[in-house]
Amino acid sequence: MIIDIHGHYTTAPPALAAWRQQQTASLEDPSVPAPHPADLRISDDDLRKSITANQLRQMDERGIDLTVFSPRASFMAHHIGSFETSAQWAAICNELCYRVSTLFPDRFATAAMLPQSPGADPATSVPELVRCVEEYGAVAVNLNPDPSGGLWNAPPLTDRSWYPIYEKLTEYDVPAMIHVSTSVNPAFHTTGSHYLNADTTAVMQLIQGDLFADFPTLRFVIPHGGGAAPYHWGRLRGLAMAMGKPPLEEHLLSNVFFDTCVYHQPGIDLLLEVIPTKNILFASEMIGAVRDIDPCTGFHFDDTLRYLAAAGLTIEELDDIQEHNARAVYPRLDARLGSRGGERSSTHA
Repeated sequence: MIIDIHGHYTTAPPALAAWRQQQTASLEDPSVPAPHPADLRISDDDLRKSITANQLRQMDERGIDLTVFSPRASFMAHHIGSFETSAQWAAICNELCYRVSTLFPDRFATAAMLPQSPGADPATSVPELVRCVEEYGAVAVNLNPDPSGGLWNAPPLTDRSWYPIYEKLTEYDVPAMIHVSTSVNPAFHTTGSHYLNADTTAVMQLIQGDLFADFPTLRFVIPHGGGAAPYHWGRLRGLAMAMGKPPLEEHLLSNVFFDTCVYHQPGIDLLLEVIPTKNILFASEMIGAVRDIDPCTGFHFDDTLRYLAAAGLTIEELDDIQEHNARAVYPRLDARLGSRGGERSSTHA
């Protein structure tokens, strides 16, 4: 079985963006009426069309059995409005992903965005986390370490202000993917620098602190291959030593995992050489930041299964990266899948 742990609803029907535009317009101009969630009308047929022609088609073409599916990352845009703005928006987006998972229960599992907002107490996001796990069966959440959108004025992930979220994650045994959203800082391109900066920053914050001493079962997934972290693993090891921290294998790697959203063979090869196999989870973030075909290969940049197939891994290592590691890091997904699996989907030759 092949599980893609990093998918976003980037192909949602246009009505969703129109609703958000009106919400944003109402914040900028009080004469514009604020939309009500009930104003958003998206039918099941609308959802089916948006999925079957896009994510589901590519999953079938590539041999991916199931995708962990969350709201579009760049659309989270926690910097817009207040906590109430984000709460309304998160509830709408999470419901759509849940509906997709009910229409295609064998192909998609819900992961939730949180209603974060700059300056808001992270504890205010806990009710939506609870709702999504208990009502929608969410198997993961996306946690934004920088709700400001590139201004970086939130405390580090090791700060105790985040602890109410971590307490609930450990209670439910649910992992968090550390994922920022749109950059409002003109110096940081959203997907080209802000995302990768955040991945690297999150790893360094975790090295500097001792978060997992307080939460030994908390699990974080660092997307996009971990940003620059695997490439600079030697630097990070050296900094950890200078700070008197344990080796990174002890300090981080029981709790921190990296996905394979790395869009060329040398990058995947480096990730596999530096990071232990048990800490790597297959992901593609298909129809995401990079949607074109690589002229050097003739295949989509985000067809990351091809890179894994060409990396010289053993069958056991491939099985771990493509299925078993995801089941270990996402226990609620494992429980949902049960004994399903065993016979792996065909990978690229």
